[in-house]
Amino acid sequence: MFECCAMLKNTLFLLFIVLIGLSAHAQVPSADEVYNQYVDFNMARFQGEHDKVADLGEKILPYADKLPEKARINFYASIGKMYEDDDEPDKAIIYYEKVATAVPDYYVVHRALGYIYLAKAMRIGDELNKSLNDKVMANQLTGAYASAARKALPHLEKAQACDPSDETLATIQRLYRNIKDTQALNTLNSRLKQLSKNCIDILTDR
Repeated sequence: MFECCAMLKNTLFLLFIVLIGLSAHAQVPSADEVYNQYVDFNMARFQGEHDKVADLGEKILPYADKLPEKARINFYASIGKMYEDDDEPDKAIIYYEKVATAVPDYYVVHRALGYIYLAKAMRIGDELNKSLNDKVMANQLTGAYASAARKALPHLEKAQACDPSDETLATIQRLYRNIKDTQALNTLNSRLKQLSKNCIDILTDR
């Protein structure tokens, strides 16, 4: 009797596991379904339906690898912008970096990344100014500021090279002066000239 009950429990348990597996598999959308959601996502963005954009974006994210490559990159750029607009820069960085890696000449995403990292550097700079009497803390914050600045600079330089702005140029120069990198400052113009040779301002998904 005991063995019979044990076997029944084991059988029911295995059946339960199989049903869960089948249910999970059934919930995984096909590539066509993901692409249709992507089309709806873009339409919602165009129509300014923020809540719908957020809902569709979150649904697509786990299956973004099912999208064609160019559509996936375009989606990452859009989802990064969504997070940036929602004041979630750390999430935006994740997807902006994917775009910058895939399309390094797309300067629009470099501008976005540059200013997100710049904002981090500025916050650290404010903390540094308040901690000048604490040498240990000041040294730590000085290092953190330099690190944040160096993350911002390559992106700001690409944006400046492709779409020159007096404000961006002044920001780049100020950052180099703040981190005391005279060599990089002196060679800035030659780097900008080189970076300006290949610039992309629009992503296509086809």
